[in-house]
Amino acid sequence: MSTTFTAIDFETATGSYHSVCAVGIVTVEQGVITDSFYSLVQPPDNYYSWRNIEVHGIRPEDTRNEPLFPGIFAEIKNRLQGRMVVAHNESFDRNVLQKTMQYYGLDYSDLQLPFRWECTCKIYRAKGYKPATLSACCRHLRIELKHHEALSDARACAHLFLKHHTENTEV
Repeated sequence: MSTTFTAIDFETATGSYHSVCAVGIVTVEQGVITDSFYSLVQPPDNYYSWRNIEVHGIRPEDTRNEPLFPGIFAEIKNRLQGRMVVAHNESFDRNVLQKTMQYYGLDYSDLQLPFRWECTCKIYRAKGYKPATLSACCRHLRIELKHHEALSDARACAHLFLKHHTENTEV
């Protein structure tokens, strides 16, 4: 298992996968965090559901002057292309990326990513964590987390994956 990977987390403005309003990306090279990227993103029509606002606290006024997803895509592509990607709920974050790219006419295959990403939720559920939510795992392992802030979530996911790797390589 490699300790070179990229951890990612998206926040969405609505229940639609293509409604990205924030992204956090953490780059790990040989077990060391070497780069991080965070951006607010203006979702389509800058529209939010109140339920999502309650979860992450991001509001239309926060993203009114932020770029649409294509405006930050080069940064995302630069950090993800051809890399192993880790997310806490990989199916959610992978679907958000795929559906958002499709919405804006961008080709997901250009990223050269595996069909499935590594998932720290599945990893920690298999270890017996109940619940295996990001907040519960971080609380149990004393990993700092400001939950539903995309960069904090991505950084915490990176630490969870590194801890798992360390546990599985010890003799």
